[in-house]
Amino acid sequence: MTFDDFHFEPELLDGIDSMNYTDATPIQQQAIPPLLLGKDVLGIAQTGTGKTAAYLLPIMNRIFLGEFPNNKLKAVVVVPTRELALQIDQQIQGFGYYVGISSIAIHGGTDGFVWEQQVRSLQRGADIIVATPGRLIDLLNNKETTIGEARYLVIDEADRMLDMGFYDDIVTIRKQLAEDCQVALFSATMPKKIAQLANKMLRKPVRIEIAISKPPETIQQVAYVCYEAQKLSLIIDLLGRTDEVKRTVIFVSSKKKATEITPKIRSKGIVVEQMHAMLEQKQREQVIRDFKSGYVKVLVATDIVARGIDIIDIEEVINYDMPRDNEDYVHRIGRTARGTETLGSAITLVTDKDLRAFDNLQHFLGQKIPLMPLPVALGSTPEYIYNSHPHQKRINKKRTKKRYQTARIGGKKKGNRSKGPIS
Repeated sequence: MTFDDFHFEPELLDGIDSMNYTDATPIQQQAIPPLLLGKDVLGIAQTGTGKTAAYLLPIMNRIFLGEFPNNKLKAVVVVPTRELALQIDQQIQGFGYYVGISSIAIHGGTDGFVWEQQVRSLQRGADIIVATPGRLIDLLNNKETTIGEARYLVIDEADRMLDMGFYDDIVTIRKQLAEDCQVALFSATMPKKIAQLANKMLRKPVRIEIAISKPPETIQQVAYVCYEAQKLSLIIDLLGRTDEVKRTVIFVSSKKKATEITPKIRSKGIVVEQMHAMLEQKQREQVIRDFKSGYVKVLVATDIVARGIDIIDIEEVINYDMPRDNEDYVHRIGRTARGTETLGSAITLVTDKDLRAFDNLQHFLGQKIPLMPLPVALGSTPEYIYNSHPHQKRINKKRTKKRYQTARIGGKKKGNRSKGPIS
């Protein structure tokens, strides 16, 4: 299915062509038609499935057709990070090059001058605002802007925003809009709290669920079972195995971990930088420029920040820390081998505390990830035997615990109760 099949206006199709979009992805095929009709949509899809175009193109086509009042805000897109806000704003500019649709990215992590720039841009007016929830709430509280006139709201990567503590902010933003405002909510996963949010915000939504994609075969996946104390030495050994360091992203679980290991890698003569929430916006932008240019070879990044990284020639991904869930693993290693003919490698470090999660991951993927031997100099490693039924032991353990608990009465084991009189 091509974008011509949606009967977009020719000017918008010209913008789509200029962005090198040809065939619609499954999420686009399923989400665009109901959004064009003004229906609410609940989309469950990973990053990288094309959902940004799925929710942008319908509203842009409708704006161009004049379905909304002129000189008023038409749409608000709420996203978890500054990087994603800027990336989506750039896509709007690309798609809208021939239709004259204006947008502005509103995000935190900037100085007072940028704040004033954002306020002035809002006062001049825009068709679409792309904002992080915290900064948008600040602007609303300071009465620097209003969004009540918007007729279209997108909540993108809702699960990430809830992880970051933005549930109340999202609800507050929704309350600023009319009850009949069209809402599109996208999330990679559907935990209970996301379902509650969807029930609160959406009216008879069209539910679209795209199966979690498995990593492409162009990615060579391997793992090392090791102890936590062996990780850094192993990373340095891996980075130094070729004459020239590969363009590599190392994923860590926290900004604290990124801050700890980056200078230690740098001390080995490797040009490395870090990306996490503690960096100012200017620093992040400079790091991305240096990484894209090839000056920085290695990037140590947290998951949330890394979602704004869109670089096609990353050669290697290293999971320094195991991802928190299987979907994050697919997203992480999908940063490499982005081209159809591009090969990439994904290396995961698995500690003795990660063995159950590693079993779950392989079970989810439907394949065993090859284990590589640790360099002899690093010493012994944890013992590991693959369990093809990773949930079974946990279930049995819970059942055993339950039997033990039910066999206790009054704090004493059954059979050892006092035979004294019953009062």
